[in-house]
Amino acid sequence: MALLQISEPGQSPAPHQRRIAVGIDLGTTHSLVATVRSGSAQTLADENGEHLLASVVHYSGDGTVLVGAAAAEFAASDSSNTLVSVKRHMGRAAGDTASAYGSGQLQSSSGGNNAEGSEGSNSAEGSASGMVKFETVAGLISPVQASAQILMALAARAESALDGSLDGAVITVPAYFDDAQRQATKDAATLAGIKVLRLLNEPTAAAVAYGLDQGAEGVVAIYDLGGGTFDISILRLNRGVFEVLATGGDSALGGDDIDRALADYLCGQAGQPVLDDLSRQRQWLIEARRVKEVLSDSDLVEASVDDWRGEVSRDQLNTLAKPFIAKTLRACKRALRDAGIGKEVAEIGNVVLVGGSTRMPLVRQQVAEFFALEPLLSIDPDRVVAVGAALQADVLVGNKPGDEMLLLDVIPLSLGIETMGGLTEKIIHRNTTIPVMRAQEFTTFKDGQTAMAVHVVQGERELVSDCRSLARFELRGIPPMLAGAAKVQVSYQVDADGLLSVSARETATGVEARIDVKPSYGLDDGEITRLLQDSYEHAREDMGIRALREQQVEADRLIEDLSAALAAQGKALLDEDEYHCLDVGLQELAAVRKNSEDHRQLQSEIERLAHLSETFAARRMDTAIKKAMTGHRLEEFEGPV
Repeated sequence: MALLQISEPGQSPAPHQRRIAVGIDLGTTHSLVATVRSGSAQTLADENGEHLLASVVHYSGDGTVLVGAAAAEFAASDSSNTLVSVKRHMGRAAGDTASAYGSGQLQSSSGGNNAEGSEGSNSAEGSASGMVKFETVAGLISPVQASAQILMALAARAESALDGSLDGAVITVPAYFDDAQRQATKDAATLAGIKVLRLLNEPTAAAVAYGLDQGAEGVVAIYDLGGGTFDISILRLNRGVFEVLATGGDSALGGDDIDRALADYLCGQAGQPVLDDLSRQRQWLIEARRVKEVLSDSDLVEASVDDWRGEVSRDQLNTLAKPFIAKTLRACKRALRDAGIGKEVAEIGNVVLVGGSTRMPLVRQQVAEFFALEPLLSIDPDRVVAVGAALQADVLVGNKPGDEMLLLDVIPLSLGIETMGGLTEKIIHRNTTIPVMRAQEFTTFKDGQTAMAVHVVQGERELVSDCRSLARFELRGIPPMLAGAAKVQVSYQVDADGLLSVSARETATGVEARIDVKPSYGLDDGEITRLLQDSYEHAREDMGIRALREQQVEADRLIEDLSAALAAQGKALLDEDEYHCLDVGLQELAAVRKNSEDHRQLQSEIERLAHLSETFAARRMDTAIKKAMTGHRLEEFEGPV
């Protein structure tokens, strides 16, 4: 006799059935997909048993698109139609790419000014504010479109292995990806037909993979050196909660740079000039990568390209790699300082190595020496990020209680608003955990003001001109009132993916305006580092400038208000000497405002004029009260007994 399954109304007839969710590590050189099966996270292999998918896309004239190893085979023979390391271009403008990287042609859409691009010979187009696109036989291809092809290949692999369609995915991104780069990643997933449960910082995913969320409380350092990016994150575990204390890194530094340095060295040993032939360049890069990988387990290896043969030792490779590793350790030092942890790193409880480039013995040795700890190595560094993403996806899709894991990331640079005088008012400070919402009240500067311009900026400097402009919008419909009477609440909200929304609301009427900040190109980590360094170097100078600008704004307000009051009632309420005294005071303040760079002198002059005008202000107040009471009895203004 067959058994019948009974379910309550509104409940699943198969309550034991798990939803299918995956974690995707969308990498610069390789990508992976992982899922949780039988309680453990594991990466998924293709039909050939390969877990790593080369992040390479090839376009052919007949419309065929190849992804992975099949596409990589065309990297040398058909480099103009083969896109490699497109992650470096995600959310970036053509101008940014040209200044940041080097090898292939980039073409501005305005014509002229050819510049070098990255990782391939593809000619690329893009306006200064639009994302770069690469010229192929299939037409102009953006990094978002190429990344979507990689994501589709990973999703197809997962659906084949898991025998079902995906319910969602957690996709990892470098910790230093800004709004534009994160949005570009989400756009690629949407184009691939994948529901994004969350974007997760790669170092945070690595900590989850090692189960550090289940361990003792303490501080964890995640050192992530991949093919094209480097990230360092300092995390604190407190009562099962991961909080990212600080992040740092470089989105244009990785094992690819060591490969290029080694390829140049091999060319020099072979007596070859710098090659203009991109196909030949690719041959030397492929051989350099092979040599580097072999030297992780050997002290000496033979290298060969065409008719040339030579030997390379691990010591020679280490000499080439040391400058790049030193750059990563300097970023580690800055992150520790931002996290409030001293160089002795006594607070660090664990160090996790992530990324295939951490297989190099020199990397492991120098990281161990820097942190005075042996790093965790039990999980394949290529797979650890995908494994952590899969564990998080399993929670978010509903297969595990949501309170099993709570991840808090941080924003890399402060978010603020422009105020009078071109000053920056920070609303959310850098290294604030996300998701987060902050609100602050502002008011009008002039009488009868009915609109307010909101300028959203990012950076650490005191002047808007030294920060990065993110967005502008206007709030209209403010009731005309006296200056300073209106109350406008400006709210900044950063979601779990690091994307920003800004709204402005006038509290009396409820009129509101808002904007989702989705810039068309990204801010690279070199620029982030420069902004932070500038804020440190110019801190004292900036504070002096801010103090001067604040006094200048106050002087402008006092001059405008007092001039208007004198014109309206001055001669009626003041005798000739009193009027002359205030008029001279106004002229003296205006002269100091125009010529003085000393905020203390300007403040003293403001206070002097404010004191001189106290009598006039009192008489204006008395006049206003008498006018308001005319025709009324005092009892009307008294409250109930």
